[in-house]
Amino acid sequence: MATDVATVAVRGAWFKHTYPGSQPLPEREPPPDNRWQRGDAVDALYLAETEETTWAEWYRHLAERMIPPLAQMPRELWTWRVDVEVADLSTPKRLAAVGLHAPAPGRHSWKAYQRIGERLWKEGWPGLLAPSAARPSGQILCLFRDEHGVRGAEPSPAPRKVTEPPPPPTGLQT
Repeated sequence: MATDVATVAVRGAWFKHTYPGSQPLPEREPPPDNRWQRGDAVDALYLAETEETTWAEWYRHLAERMIPPLAQMPRELWTWRVDVEVADLSTPKRLAAVGLHAPAPGRHSWKAYQRIGERLWKEGWPGLLAPSAARPSGQILCLFRDEHGVRGAEPSPAPRKVTEPPPPPTGLQT
């Protein structure tokens, strides 16, 4: 039985940070586990709809691992051009329809999100749109990856180098 979710068209500029010199879509072996997928099932590209949400997710990641921000500098900020239709899990109501609550920081609840994400991937969805756990007013885009990359997203030619940690964004939750 197919997952009953709405489709949403996602278009425009989205953001991702990387280590300096990294490819915008690096090869990772093994692919890591994240909120919406397990690496041994499928890899994914995670993008944020604003720079502030990108940095909120970065600060959340560092806080979980107790890493000081300066230890992870510099970074490169990539802009991705997106034009894709994905599963819409962007509101509390849409999350509840698949048995989920709004995402919260931390890995303790990942299994439930991974089950839904992997089900969507198996059903052929290219990805999903969801609230950010690190900045609930922001959104993330999870695009499932295959041997050809990701559908509906291309990086702009060059990233912007960020040498100092940006101010923590408003609404940040770690």
